[in-house]
Amino acid sequence: MQKNRCGWCLGNALYEKYHDQEWGVPIFEDRLLFEFLVLETFQAGLSWITVLKKREYFRKAFDHFDYSKIATYGVHKEDDLLSNPGIIRNRLKIAATIHNAKAFMEIQKERGSFSNYIWDFVSGKPLINHYKKLEEIPAFTPLAEKISKDLKQRGFKFVGPTVVYAHMQATGMVNDHLTACFRHSQVGLER
Repeated sequence: MQKNRCGWCLGNALYEKYHDQEWGVPIFEDRLLFEFLVLETFQAGLSWITVLKKREYFRKAFDHFDYSKIATYGVHKEDDLLSNPGIIRNRLKIAATIHNAKAFMEIQKERGSFSNYIWDFVSGKPLINHYKKLEEIPAFTPLAEKISKDLKQRGFKFVGPTVVYAHMQATGMVNDHLTACFRHSQVGLER
């Protein structure tokens, strides 16, 4: 029996697997939250499938998204990343990732974890939306603008409201699966 999925993932096995197993599932583990923050940063201006296809290369290149290691990257490592054909080679995004790793750890010091910080914006539980059509899903929301502004004040880069909202969707802070999608009723139950 064919599963009813959100239309944005149809026709690509990798996309469908990501949709079915990850997208919208609440994430509370800091390393995974950082991974998605990095991936969303690199996705800015590109399609998500482009980043998804390079995800394993990103994991290897960025030490499995170990933010404490990334925070120590110097010029030599930046040059290595810029010459890595497996990832998206953008000097500003690479520099932002290193910078954001440091800001990420500052939030951990202040709040105990990045998870505590980011999930406080939604009172620790996903916001459940009830969209029927893809066109109804916004690129960002006032809450994403608020989070973006706060992250920028804390020194983060490449965290505009669209990037932040994509991060919220990917990490389950919001459930934007269409109501007809088989995952809409499931993702909030997975923790």
